[in-house]
Amino acid sequence: MPDSGVSRAQREEHVPIPTHKGTAPGAPTTNSTPAARRAGLLVTLVLGGLTALPPLSMDMYLPALPEVTGSLHAPAATVQLTLTACLTGMALGQLVVGPMSDRWGRRKPLLLGMIVYVAATMICALAPSAELLIGFRLLQGLAGAAGIVISRAVVRDLYDGMEMARFFSTLMLISGVAPVIAPVIGGQVLRFTDWRGIFVVLTLVGVALTLVVWKWLHETLPESDRHTGGIGDALRTMRHLLADRVFTGYMIAGSLAFATLFAYVSASPFVVQEIYGASPQTFSLLFGINSIGLIAVGQINGKILVGRVSLDKALGFGLAVISLAALALLLMTSGVFGDVGLLPVAIGLFVLMSCMGLAMPNTNSQALMRTRHAAGSASALLGTSQFLVGAVASPLVGIAGERTAVPMAVVQLVCALSAVACFLLLCRPWQSAPAAREQAGG
Repeated sequence: MPDSGVSRAQREEHVPIPTHKGTAPGAPTTNSTPAARRAGLLVTLVLGGLTALPPLSMDMYLPALPEVTGSLHAPAATVQLTLTACLTGMALGQLVVGPMSDRWGRRKPLLLGMIVYVAATMICALAPSAELLIGFRLLQGLAGAAGIVISRAVVRDLYDGMEMARFFSTLMLISGVAPVIAPVIGGQVLRFTDWRGIFVVLTLVGVALTLVVWKWLHETLPESDRHTGGIGDALRTMRHLLADRVFTGYMIAGSLAFATLFAYVSASPFVVQEIYGASPQTFSLLFGINSIGLIAVGQINGKILVGRVSLDKALGFGLAVISLAALALLLMTSGVFGDVGLLPVAIGLFVLMSCMGLAMPNTNSQALMRTRHAAGSASALLGTSQFLVGAVASPLVGIAGERTAVPMAVVQLVCALSAVACFLLLCRPWQSAPAAREQAGG
């Protein structure tokens, strides 16, 4: 059946989102009704909040990294491991939560993960040493993984084809508000308290989001579609997904692009503040501007390009520009053009960050279009790969110390070029486009 661009919720007899009272049992429910539109908006906002939680957890903390090094008497490389621990936890947690959500539904594993996230975040605020902070950031990441993997699985439950790509771009708009405001909030919190206050704020955000999920996010995976197997079945499903060359290609290409992003996330507090002498507030402003660029390009992708330009063409263009921006950053930071100052480097970072709005939603969409009955496991593989590669890239940016930005640019360029190579060699977009259209249409 050709893909008409409508969502699953519009095509199926049962709609796994709340409906208005008075609908007869078993009657078709479409998004054309006002109640369904309200429900759809509510689900969008909740999923946006869940996808916003990881960048919120990471980015509010970024302006405080230099302060944490002094407060806990730890070197910068050790404090950067708090980012690595959180990323690693988010990666490994998805491998557990994804298959759990395919077996027991989306709602229960999500609520459990959110409760543990709140507890771990509160303990982070009390950590007396860098080692304990690293440990509880790992737990925070493990629990926060539930929101990442299940939000993507819910999108796959509800949408197909181009509509799914548009929805991912919409989620980028909502979740993109988090990196815009998070460093700003973190910088302002530091004006009144220390870095521990940031974790207190994150705890309150986690409590609020847990209550919203409990009250308004209804189950989206019917019992008839759930897997009944155990760990062995989950492993076989993942092995089958990884055997799909094209799925694996999009997964790795997206992960390498994500690593380029996280090399920036991990290094930028030191690059902007320590090397170029900017204040935490200036760093927060620049980070917010970059995030606005990512949001804007993501919306251009979802509102203008999807349906007019193939997802592979948009993805290829995004990866190419990211590679060029990374090359420009390497040339600037290595002194090829002399002492260029903060502004040219900030422009290069802006271009690199903005084009993530083409790379991330399109790799996720193209990969998930190839899965129908294992959205949780597929989402887990996508997220785990992204965060593991990001966790490896993050500490590499500080390998030469805090006074040079060259390692950041090198890591970004290597990851970007590797993503391009992976996209061309494994995805082979010139061959897979007809098959992808057939797969999307079912």
